[in-house]
Amino acid sequence: MTSRSRPFMQVDVFPSSKALSGNPVAVVLDGEGLSTETMQRFASWTNLSETTFVQPATNPRADYKLRIFTTVRELPFAGHPTLGSCKAWIESGGKPKYDSEIVQECGIGLVTIKVDSTTGRLSFAAPDFLREGDVSAEDLKLMCDAMSIETSEVLTSRWIDNGPGWAGLLLKSADAVLAVKTHNMSKAKNINWGIVGAYDKAQDRVGRSLKGDKVSSEPDPSDDGLPHFELRAFAPEELASIEDPVTGSLNAGVGKWLISTGLAPSNYVANQGTCLGREGRIHVSADNAFAQGGNVWVGGDARVCIKGEVLI
Repeated sequence: MTSRSRPFMQVDVFPSSKALSGNPVAVVLDGEGLSTETMQRFASWTNLSETTFVQPATNPRADYKLRIFTTVRELPFAGHPTLGSCKAWIESGGKPKYDSEIVQECGIGLVTIKVDSTTGRLSFAAPDFLREGDVSAEDLKLMCDAMSIETSEVLTSRWIDNGPGWAGLLLKSADAVLAVKTHNMSKAKNINWGIVGAYDKAQDRVGRSLKGDKVSSEPDPSDDGLPHFELRAFAPEELASIEDPVTGSLNAGVGKWLISTGLAPSNYVANQGTCLGREGRIHVSADNAFAQGGNVWVGGDARVCIKGEVLI
């Protein structure tokens, strides 16, 4: 196929107020007619954690279809590419079918994205789990060996896979999360996992919940903007850097897990990327009707940093 010019943007997703502090995603805004092989080759060439291709929707409810690629494979869903691609689509003149939401079609089906009318912040509805439940002792040991920690340092763990294959491990504190080393990651190269630890403002809730106390997931009355949790994401097989700077899909899985078990309030802020020199800020909140099947929303800022064209 002959190459042609296609509109392109690179978007910084989940940054703090500091410029270029989030996770970039490359967005090809006209991916129509490209083969899967070509899209994968371009994604490998960009060498970002994900590259996306916007195509015409095939579902009449959707505003557009999104293909999402890492440097080595296509994903059915990923979080920061969802928000970054939506931002690029809006910036390029996209008009949603519905006043209050944008609907993305992707490998897991339809994903709803809403725009905060005050801040302009985008949030996606956390998708259902493709796999959930207890992590086996064998898998837990592999991940702990890769991080050079003991399994006793993990308070609880769970499969929270919504597309990329995540397992979630809750460590004793945010400091414990930040202290994890990455030089032995090849010991668990076939697993994608995330670790989460509470800052002081969330420690009491975590402790009471793990003891079996009944802890409601009411909203946190404090609105100081300080984080409740620190996260890190590891994908040794997929990422040349091993660690992902800021990860929407992991935060979506962690949010559903922690809120549903009372380990987190129904609205909280997470940090990610600290060990990579980033300042990712993720805003997680649950609908009032979450217990009756409502949504957990994962949001953050998204800023277009590069705008132009690519020849593919």
